[in-house]
Amino acid sequence: MELRQLRYFLVVADELHFGRAAERLHLTQPPLTVAIRRLESELGVQLFDRTTRRVSLTPAGEAFENRIQRAVKELDDAAGDVASVAAGQSGRIRVGFVSSASYTTIPEAIRTFRERRPRVELILSPLTSGEQIEQLLDGELDLGLVRDPGEVPGLRLEALTSEELVAVLPEAHPLAARDEIRPEDLEGEPMILFPYRLMPGFIARVLSLFDELETPPQVVQQAIHQETVLGLVAAGLGASILPESVGRFQMPGVVSRPISGSPQTTLYAARGRRSHSPAIDQFVECLRAPSGVT
Repeated sequence: MELRQLRYFLVVADELHFGRAAERLHLTQPPLTVAIRRLESELGVQLFDRTTRRVSLTPAGEAFENRIQRAVKELDDAAGDVASVAAGQSGRIRVGFVSSASYTTIPEAIRTFRERRPRVELILSPLTSGEQIEQLLDGELDLGLVRDPGEVPGLRLEALTSEELVAVLPEAHPLAARDEIRPEDLEGEPMILFPYRLMPGFIARVLSLFDELETPPQVVQQAIHQETVLGLVAAGLGASILPESVGRFQMPGVVSRPISGSPQTTLYAARGRRSHSPAIDQFVECLRAPSGVT
């Protein structure tokens, strides 16, 4: 039994006239008649009563029509859904992002993407870079926004935006009165950072600022989320180094100061090398800074 035969049957059942049905199907009548007879033979039932004056459905034909109408519609809907997903017009994208992206890139990108692809569902998960990389490699995420990841075998990386690193200090700290902080100013200072295993590239970038110091800052506390780091700084437990966009999160008791030499950190879009989708491509387009990486 072929889908073509079922479509032929439904048109004949609707017209109850082989000639008009053939015209709708852009066929001549003989091949249509042959197709219906073959269908009846395969089913082992008569679907139509035919006389020289009229065509009507048999009881078996009526029952078959009711079932086939639903089945063909579901097949058509499924084909339409598949085509829509393939074209990036519907479906879903699983996106992970580091917390700093929620202050900069993510909000505007989501607004723009929802305007362009309203039927694509975005499933957003705040995760560290390390967590995202694991889930991307395991196929649990479609796209990640990671910070300073370095080369990761199995992932495609695209730089999105760069920003300066800043020193984050308790407002009562003696260094808070300075306009700019040198790495050597933080020699021996207690420091609050993310765990290395969760943000390896970013932490390596931060620690590289102190390569020339005899006594680098001492990591006294680790925290997973940027907001937690800020809270610990406000409590006076130590200083930290974070992306400049942290200034948009107004935490009382905390000040941020530029670092001499303007060291940079970069946010990347990361996806599996086989992760191809027009919807993902469109979301990455929305994530790109209007003027490119700075």
